[in-house]
Formats: sequence, C-alpha cells, structure tokens
Amino acid sequence: MDRIVFSGRGSEKLGYMVSRLLKCVYGRAIYKKFPDNESYIRFLSDVEGRDIILIYSLGLNPNEYLIEILLSAKTLRELGCDKIRLVIPYFAYARQDERFNPGEAISIKIISEFIGKMDIDEIYTIDMHLHRYRDISDLFNIPAYNLTAMEEIAKYISKKYVLNNPLVIGPDSEAEQWAKIVAKKLDTEYDILEKKRVDEYNVVIVARKINIKNRDIVIVDDIISTGGTVIESVNALKKMGANKIIVACTHPLLVDDALRKIYSTGVFDLIGTDTVPSPVSYVSVAPIIAEALK
Repeated sequence: MDRIVFSGRGSEKLGYMVSRLLKCVYGRAIYKKFPDNESYIRFLSDVEGRDIILIYSLGLNPNEYLIEILLSAKTLRELGCDKIRLVIPYFAYARQDERFNPGEAISIKIISEFIGKMDIDEIYTIDMHLHRYRDISDLFNIPAYNLTAMEEIAKYISKKYVLNNPLVIGPDSEAEQWAKIVAKKLDTEYDILEKKRVDEYNVVIVARKINIKNRDIVIVDDIISTGGTVIESVNALKKMGANKIIVACTHPLLVDDALRKIYSTGVFDLIGTDTVPSPVSYVSVAPIIAEALK
C-alpha cells in the first residue's frame, strides 16, 4: 500500500527525514492560522486509499497542536485515506497523571481519551512520561507503542565524547528506566540520586549506592522543562566530586531560560533529541520512528 507522510507545525523536518528513510512521499499540505488564531489545514496531496503517517509533536504549543491533529485526522478520513498512524514524538500533558490536589484534571487520561476518539488506527510516542501507568496500552483503546530514544542518545555520547570511568545517573527514581538503558549501551554502571534528610531542617542529595568521586557523569532524563531538577543534580554531583558532567534528555523543552541556567552550572555539554526542536537537538529520532513504521 502506498504510504504518505504528513507532519504538522514544528515537526516539518522530522517528518521529512522519516519519509526519506521510509522511501515514501512527503505529503503537500498547508498549515496556517487565521487572524483570529483559528487553525487552517488543507491537504494538497491525494490521500485516497493511502496509508497515512501523521507526525505531530506537542512540544511548547500543545493546545493548538491537539486541535490541528483532530482537524487533520477527520479531514484525512473524509478524503478517503485507508489508514492513519499518528506519531506524537513528544506527548504533552503526561505529567499530570494523578489528582494531586482536589478538583484537578487528570490530563494524561483526558488527552489520551480525546486522541483515541479521533478515528486513528495506531499511535506511536517516544519516551512518554508513564510514571503511574504500566504501559501506554493502558491509556488507549487502539494499538499504541511507546518507543525510546535512549539507545540513540547513548550512541551519540559514545561517538562524540571520551569519558573517564563513566557513570550514568538518573536524577530521581522515575529516571531509573532511562539510566538503565543508557548504561547498558555504554557498558557501564548506573545509579539514582535520592534526597536524604540529615536533620529537622536540612535535606541533601546523595547517590543511592555508588561513589561519584572522580568519575565522568552522564545524567539522563526524559524531559527537561525549566531545568530545576537538572541544575539541582549537577550541583549535588559536583559536591560529591564528579568530574565531567554531560546532561542528556529525549525532550528538550527548555522553558524559562533553562538553557542558560543549565550551562551556567558548568556542565560539559547538554544533549537533546528533535522530538522538540531546540538548540541542543543533536540526536534525531527519525530512524527510531522509521524502524517502527516499516
């Protein structure tokens, strides 16, 4: 079946790279906004009877992009496409996975239900924040796949840097899954940072089990937003005697001047992927997506 790739605003380059790897057509479409901020979408390529791959990351502008995914999916169905596979490299709203305070919306559940009703056949995400869910399939009533960029990040680190006795660090228990993957690929150990109360007024950050002193460190996490967790981790690791510190994440949101603040800690480098375009998006997830869609 003929496949055609469309990508929404902010995902143009990623979509094109995926189409090249899959050796299929990169579809022609118009995405724009009216003066009143309503979205306008028009598909110029013929989609009748074709397998559609729609790539639409939700980084930094999720509300508009969700509406545009809805408009795209419904329009593609009306135009007679055979199948729609939706790729959301960065899935926003996933961190609100519990009602932490009375009356709060559990956004991960609501947004997943919203997307599940768009007449999509399959959905793919990358390193989705699934802290309180066993698997992405628990959220969707359609086939759903959560891919990971951590092996590609590890490959990039291995090729670009010479590390002395490296240790992979997860900044908290939620990041252990990522640290484990990167450590395995780098053929080294990993550890997790924990907060330990030393007295009634003071809390310190410590490594769970491994001595940090004189080791090069790779901090890995799924998302860097304001950078607060990373900055706290870097400062703590320096106090523990770490040498070179490299920070890596899948989704570099880097809001509120986070990039400058992280660099100001003296990190050796900061690495992200192109799930969210940024100044540090050195690693592309296009090969991961293309492999999953073959």
